[in-house]
Amino acid sequence: MSIPKHIKEDFAREPLLPETLAAEPMSQFHDWFLEACEKDPDATNAVSLATASADGTPGIRTVLMKQYNENGFVFFTNYTSRKAQHLEGNPQAAMLFPWARQSRQVIARGPIERISQEESYEYFSTRSRGSRIGAWASRQSSVIPDRSVLEERLEELNARFPDEDVPLPDFWGGYRLRPETVEFWQGQANRLHDRFEYRRDAAGGWTILRLSP
Repeated sequence: MSIPKHIKEDFAREPLLPETLAAEPMSQFHDWFLEACEKDPDATNAVSLATASADGTPGIRTVLMKQYNENGFVFFTNYTSRKAQHLEGNPQAAMLFPWARQSRQVIARGPIERISQEESYEYFSTRSRGSRIGAWASRQSSVIPDRSVLEERLEELNARFPDEDVPLPDFWGGYRLRPETVEFWQGQANRLHDRFEYRRDAAGGWTILRLSP
């Protein structure tokens, strides 16, 4: 099979200059994220999360990044999911934000930790009732015979939690990736793209390095 010729592969835009970069990666991410949200607001916070099991079996999936600050990136999931099982045995992971329309991408790598139950509840309480019920209904990544299993669980849970007071499941919550490296990629002509990587140093600060494309 060949790739259709009309697919755009020209990523050229203005050069990314080191003197324009923020001193810390999360500040730089904030600037790029806001710009991406303005130009392409459809699921700009969708991120590819790469994990591996303790024996090295890889896994990747798209999750929604729901929070970020100087401590890193937060997403939420079921603790029975495959990604959660990977993280229990191997807490190292990577995130890729693919902003193709901006000819940009960001890659963060580092250890992942569970956030507190209080933090998880704070976010959980902002979700719609349907999403909160849905968190209870699915034992994520488990094998089920057909969709009727989910529909039956949903019916049972709607009867169990008839109003807006849906509690936080003990098998659901948030994780935070604390980046050790963050790479900012910006497309250029002739595949000579700009790549800058922030690396955390022993003192807790950041060193910025230009990488070859």
